[in-house]
Amino acid sequence: MAIAWIVLIFPLALMVAGAIRLRETIMPATPPQWAERAALVGFGLAAYAALHVIMFGPTTSPVLGLGQIGFEVLLDAVSVILLLLTAILAWVILRFSATYLQGEEREGHFTFWLCVTLAGIVLLVSAGNLVQLGLGWLATGIGAKRLLIFYPNRPGAKRAARKKLLFARSADVALAAGLMLVYAAYGTISIPDINAAARAGDIPVTALFAALCLAAAAVLQSALLPVHGWLTDGRETPTPALALLHSGVVSMGGFLLIRFADMMLGAPFIMAILVIVGGLSALAGSVVMLTQSATKATLAWSTVSQMGFIILQCGLGLFPLALLHIVAHAVYKTHALLTSAGAGLVTRPAGQTGNIIHSSPYKFALGMAISLTIYALVVLPLGLVENSPQAVALGAILVFGIGCLVAQGLADAAPRALVFEIARASVLFATSYLTFQWVAQKLAAGTLPPTPQAGPLEWMLITLALVSFTAVTVLQALLPHWANHPAVREMHVHTTNGFYLNALIDCFASNWRTNPRSKEI
Repeated sequence: MAIAWIVLIFPLALMVAGAIRLRETIMPATPPQWAERAALVGFGLAAYAALHVIMFGPTTSPVLGLGQIGFEVLLDAVSVILLLLTAILAWVILRFSATYLQGEEREGHFTFWLCVTLAGIVLLVSAGNLVQLGLGWLATGIGAKRLLIFYPNRPGAKRAARKKLLFARSADVALAAGLMLVYAAYGTISIPDINAAARAGDIPVTALFAALCLAAAAVLQSALLPVHGWLTDGRETPTPALALLHSGVVSMGGFLLIRFADMMLGAPFIMAILVIVGGLSALAGSVVMLTQSATKATLAWSTVSQMGFIILQCGLGLFPLALLHIVAHAVYKTHALLTSAGAGLVTRPAGQTGNIIHSSPYKFALGMAISLTIYALVVLPLGLVENSPQAVALGAILVFGIGCLVAQGLADAAPRALVFEIARASVLFATSYLTFQWVAQKLAAGTLPPTPQAGPLEWMLITLALVSFTAVTVLQALLPHWANHPAVREMHVHTTNGFYLNALIDCFASNWRTNPRSKEI
């Protein structure tokens, strides 16, 4: 329906607002609000699109272009949820940046590239055909690179931008190859038609190679290990840009897998690779995160871990939960980064609370038992978990997180009031998470495919994931008691440095950059 075209007003408004700021030659006395107003317009359009989907169901606009090549808007549960999320975060980030960089000589340029990146994200998540999806992906990558290099004289910014350029070009090549193979497999660029054919079981060999290319593009875009360096090195980028990179840009990989979920399910071995790669990044990122002293470094490694978990969920076929994770992570990480200046004041005393932080192995085991009881008594009777083994495995990982929380409350030095507070928070957390999980599954029903039945390959991957997360959780509880052991001290040094993966990528990127044919950044 032509009504879907109105969504294109959102990126157009952002580009107009950004162009106005770009033309500024004298810094205004008060921060201009053009970009903020464009974001508010986008929120109104996204809310209208969501209402339209609720009342009339998914819809696709006619093509605005030449023949079948041009802009085509797809409105369904996935696109309207992400459009609403993008509009809200755009308003928050643009409003924050208006005062954060006030007085900077190139503040107008910064706002312009913020708007370019946001406009690219809007085009991407609302794409109804392969052409618009590719254009949105490309615009987002260009804007992200310019934001990383906003301070071109800072070595850290140059290093991050160099690696981003290297990995972004690799992701672009993988995406372009994947989209061309998708077209070759199905003979159409319409995403709804492609998903319908794949859901009907039409998965030709060409589509399998397309799925492999799309998976490679998703991994490269999501800053998973070992291509995470541009994200962890981006600390010299202005905070509003970091918030957008962490909450929106890196999530493009997860969105790509969700958008082509039906086709991805037809390639189980590629899904297995996603589980392994995503799981390793989730585990390694979470371990390295615990050893970082700088707030932004901690948040960067947290993003690496969370993106790995999203890719893991996609690999298990839990696409509605991956969509929920994208939304939750974007909201949390935007708030965390925009308030990171005060985060150190909050976290610094937390490291001095002694036994409240580290509980004994007995209390840790008791905490796990209590968390399992909470999961059984609160979650299962509510019927908030589907019966697929994949979802049950995610519930087990949730138990690990709650168990660590409860164990801190059971530590010998913990005040009694803290025990009850943590118990209340654990019940609330478990219930809230599973409630949102149920809501996500209901909203995505009919748009995203259901979780596939677990076969031998899926059971092997589920077992591997559970064993890995169990081992890391147990080590996390026991290692503080062996802190003085030489081997643990040595491992702490290696972990703090991210197992030197980023250093290896630095050497490769430096050699790539010094090639005479490489362009100066």
